[in-house]
Amino acid sequence: MKQILITGAGRGIGEQLAHILSEENKVLVLTRNTSALKKLNHPNLIAEQFDLEKNNVSQLAAEIFKRHQFNPDIVINNAGLLVNKPFEKITRSEMEAVYRVNVFGLMEICQAVIPLLKAGSHIVNIGSMGGFQGSAKFSGLSVYSSSKAAVASFSECLAEELKDKKIAVNCLALGAAQTEMLNEAFPGYKAPVSANEMAAFISDFSLNANQWINGKVIPVSLSTP
Repeated sequence: MKQILITGAGRGIGEQLAHILSEENKVLVLTRNTSALKKLNHPNLIAEQFDLEKNNVSQLAAEIFKRHQFNPDIVINNAGLLVNKPFEKITRSEMEAVYRVNVFGLMEICQAVIPLLKAGSHIVNIGSMGGFQGSAKFSGLSVYSSSKAAVASFSECLAEELKDKKIAVNCLALGAAQTEMLNEAFPGYKAPVSANEMAAFISDFSLNANQWINGKVIPVSLSTP
């Protein structure tokens, strides 16, 4: 039984990941969606309310890990914030919120968890095709997409730093999956992949792919969108 950390499991792919992975593993979920805490109910699953926008993410996360004696083998940084607005109208506070969750919060989770990881561990950062260089881009998503581009580059860099410890880091650049966030970005669009199907892929990748893959940004997309 592996110990798995998931951020952002209040809805969509993250919620499905929590359900799938808790069947055979011990899972700790960090989510700011308080209503989701009641749905994340399984003997192998611990759910903690957590906000990646806070200033002391690393310290707060470390306290949670210590309290639950949790030493993860796998980390899935899935939490994300999307603002869909023309760039000239987006505010500084909205820009900061997106980057605090998608980039700085993710980085601080990694800072908190790296001291606990052992050889063979796997960090999986959930990116987006919007942040994948050379892919199609869409109006209204400049800040979100650029934050995911930062996640992709960070994943490559962190893999280099951790390779001597035999800790793998990969980034999955997701295409369209039928989630609430997709509907926020593209209202009315019907994705070819369900949240559960994408979660099943991510689950298998997180558990197994580090045996063969490290330091890669991998597009996972049937449509964009």
